[in-house]
Amino acid sequence: MAPSSTYRLQFSKDTTFDDAVGLVPYLDALGVGALYASPLLESGAGSNHGYDVVDPTRVSAERGGEEGRRRLVDAVRAAGLGFVLDIVPNHVGVENAKANPWWWDVLRLGRESEHAGTFDIDWDAGPILLPILGDDSVDDLTDVDGELRYYEHAFPIAPGTGEGTPQEVHERQHYRLVHWKRGAAELTYRRFFDVSTLAAVRVEVPEIFEKTHREVLRWVEAGDVDGIRVDHPDGLAEPGTYMRLLRAAIGPDRWLLVEKILGVGEDLPASWPVDGTSGYEALREVQGLFVDPDGAGLLTQLAAEHTGGKQSLHAAEHDARREVAGTILAAEVRRIAATAARAWQTGPEPRFALTSVEDAVAELLCGFPVYRSYLPEGRDALDTAVSVARTHRPDLAEVLEAIRTTMLAEPGAELATRVQQTSGMVMAKGVEDTAFYRWNRFVALNEVGGDPARFGVSPREFHTALAVREASWPATMTTLSTHDAKRSEDVRARLAVLAEIPGEWADRFRRWSAAHPLPDRSLDLLAWQNLVGAWPISVERMAAYLGKASKEAKLVTSHVEAVAEVDEAVAAWPAAVMGDAALVAEIEEFVGRISGPGRVNSLGQKLLQIAAPGVPDVYQGTELFEYSLVDPDNRRPIDWDVRRDLLARLDGGWLPDVDAEGAAKLLVTIAALRLRRRRPGLFDGYRTVPAQGPAAGHAVAFSRSSSLVAVATRLPVGLAERGGWGDTVLPLPDAATDWHDVVSGTAVDGSAPALGTLLARYPVALLVRPE
Repeated sequence: MAPSSTYRLQFSKDTTFDDAVGLVPYLDALGVGALYASPLLESGAGSNHGYDVVDPTRVSAERGGEEGRRRLVDAVRAAGLGFVLDIVPNHVGVENAKANPWWWDVLRLGRESEHAGTFDIDWDAGPILLPILGDDSVDDLTDVDGELRYYEHAFPIAPGTGEGTPQEVHERQHYRLVHWKRGAAELTYRRFFDVSTLAAVRVEVPEIFEKTHREVLRWVEAGDVDGIRVDHPDGLAEPGTYMRLLRAAIGPDRWLLVEKILGVGEDLPASWPVDGTSGYEALREVQGLFVDPDGAGLLTQLAAEHTGGKQSLHAAEHDARREVAGTILAAEVRRIAATAARAWQTGPEPRFALTSVEDAVAELLCGFPVYRSYLPEGRDALDTAVSVARTHRPDLAEVLEAIRTTMLAEPGAELATRVQQTSGMVMAKGVEDTAFYRWNRFVALNEVGGDPARFGVSPREFHTALAVREASWPATMTTLSTHDAKRSEDVRARLAVLAEIPGEWADRFRRWSAAHPLPDRSLDLLAWQNLVGAWPISVERMAAYLGKASKEAKLVTSHVEAVAEVDEAVAAWPAAVMGDAALVAEIEEFVGRISGPGRVNSLGQKLLQIAAPGVPDVYQGTELFEYSLVDPDNRRPIDWDVRRDLLARLDGGWLPDVDAEGAAKLLVTIAALRLRRRRPGLFDGYRTVPAQGPAAGHAVAFSRSSSLVAVATRLPVGLAERGGWGDTVLPLPDAATDWHDVVSGTAVDGSAPALGTLLARYPVALLVRPE
């Protein structure tokens, strides 16, 4: 059964189970329905996310161990809240080999290890390649206490192979230490995206499923877990099979979600027994509603003018996907090509040259319109991928057709499985982590699950999407911020204002970027938008963000091929900008201009997300205005005392201003969350409630039942420029007159209140009829 809402907490050594016990009363007071916890199994030392599980058979000692977990569960249960758990079935952490007992055993014993089948290793390719060396030499290897050591890294020695120099011992092992750059093209085990320190696990095998899930399922059986969110299902060999295994293990009544990025118009496979996704499609719809489509022309012109080109997003995405397929994911491409070649081998001569097969595989992976297909259900996506690939490389048409024919004939065989697993990797690394750092026309739209080519979401599209969600996936999660988001909901809400004043922004940007240019022109666009979106921001935070962003873009520097002079210039830029007193004054004046409308957008987003169909999640700390950028910036410590103090004042009857303190957002959040938990029946159904009058286009409203209406202001700059709401009214359902706004705490007069009066105190209202 789905909770009324969730609150996401990121656990680490700095946020332990006992810390969370102390937060439970606060979460209860917010009105949330369940604690939504990041992965809790034993992970790498110091991990601030938990997705690098090193031992799935036990709970994290750093976070508090089993006793701490029990205390947390008891506290959550005592408060009447649910407990939702994030799990990571696709991979485990192997950065510190000794910390992962299964991986250590495989390195020590090779194919003879009892865990050899646990990992997706290409045993026919020779010893396991471990890309950790600083160069091609193993001269720095030492033998310490019966282990091979490379600086802080330790590796096991197989029985009977320990005689001789460390270099001689190394040559006898089931693994080979190689230069770290060789991992991209030569790795012999499947990983998470391009992260060689996260080794993939074959959870599609029932006995491996059982041993990797044993501890979590023990918690489920004990009644400690009410829901599960599955990380990265697209990496699994057989996601549908896995979901059916997991559903059978947890029972029919527990909430089950997948972290699935859906393309616009895409739906989850009908065969998956899940309740929905973790909510990126809702993020795109809600945030897009607050973007003015009329700003597209000038912002497009500005980007083209500054970068010297008019490349479409589609072309930029294809270029980026092809680049990652040929570089950081080349090992996966080569393994698929070798699999195809084996499948076709009928005589001494290969059917196609291996280089042609590799090229065809790379092009195919770049042609998928969605993250992955799920054969046989996803044939249309495969057909599209083949068609796109043939357009780019008509000379490979015969090879591409052979791949498609083989995949469709044997959708459960290795070739089809590996193509489907890898297409999502190419999409994620090529689009989210490359193109979204290059194509910077308007970065408020460059979000996970977003489509930056679609400039906003119309009210009509928004209402249609929500009505479909209520009818089809009423228990799916919705979100505005996550640990994987490129920038927080409030940064995006503030940046949305730029679409209403594109000319003013263009003038500022031209002057500022000319005064302080970066080594790449697209990086200029990215940097200045993020600077004003997250302002005030420290030099250190901005430098860390730009360092990551420039390397993800891979245009003038990268993680693999770093360019020192570029990295130094990027690192120096924030200090130079913030050391320019006159420019800082201009930035502060401009941010002051957009912050007020940005807060209006933030409140509107939050109210609509919480009141809309689906189960709303609040990411830690975002009940106040919170201006974070991509991780690890969005995992900084939260000031819980400030939030508790503000909540106490609100419960004392305080009605705050909509200002930088953020209490107004907290007020909107608790009003909606508490109502969802206290009166869940109000949140059934969905119907558009159209405003009437000259400013009707600036209001968006819907009812969830005949007794609840949510209304928010959109495009606030344009509203102010036209003189406000004027005679615009909001006709309420059934011409009822007995309404109460739970945000402002005021009664609402009439069956069609004037929006100028209804939204006089706050730019949003949540109207309820008495019980």
